[in-house]
Formats: sequence, structure tokens, C-alpha cells
Amino acid sequence: MADRDPAIRVTAMPADANAYGDIFGGWLMSLMDSGAGLVAARRAKGRAVTVAMDGVEFHRPVKVGDEVSVYCTMQKVGRTSMVIATDAYPRERHSEEEQLVTSARFTFVAVDDGGKPRAVDA
Repeated sequence: MADRDPAIRVTAMPADANAYGDIFGGWLMSLMDSGAGLVAARRAKGRAVTVAMDGVEFHRPVKVGDEVSVYCTMQKVGRTSMVIATDAYPRERHSEEEQLVTSARFTFVAVDDGGKPRAVDA
């Protein structure tokens, strides 16, 4: 994925892990949601909220100290919604090699100040 910039990049810390040193899946899903949310907000030019997450599958553990990069691709833009393909790639601290750990599709809806759906291109 070195040919494009991640939406977000974070180092996994001990507070994010279980007793075996593996990062909690919920922490990783939260990071992916944050990355996709940044992409959605830029596309919507304002607030966008997560309404669904599909297809999450964990392929291998993420360890404390791994640098996790989240890459996002806009797949579909509807009137008020956006679907964003999101992939997480950890790499060891002293390595350049990234390996896909999980993928998911996030659906966001653009909302106004009152929390009501609004047109993405408004």
C-alpha cells in the first residue's frame, strides 16, 4: 500500500491489548471507523455518521507496538449515503512490510446540524 497515503495511522499500545499482547478487535474496528469517517466527512463536506459495517473478518492478530495503517476507498456515493471499503495493515515497528489484517465496508450518512440526513453533495 506504499503507493498511497493511509486515511489514519496509529501505533497499537499496551492499553489496547489483551493479556496475551494481541490487540482487541474492537480497538481495530474503532480505528477503521475513524479512518473511514475522515474520508466520509471530506466527501460530504461536513458531518457524516456510521450507519453500518459489513464483512469484518480478522486474518491475523495485531501486536502491541505494531503501526496500524487504515486505507479507505470510496466505493459508492448515493444521495445521502457513502460506502467506503476499509483495509487495515499492521507492520512491525522496525519493518516496511505490511500485511492485510482485516477489511470491512462502512456505510455513512451525511447529516445536518440537527442530525437529519442531508444530500452528500449539498
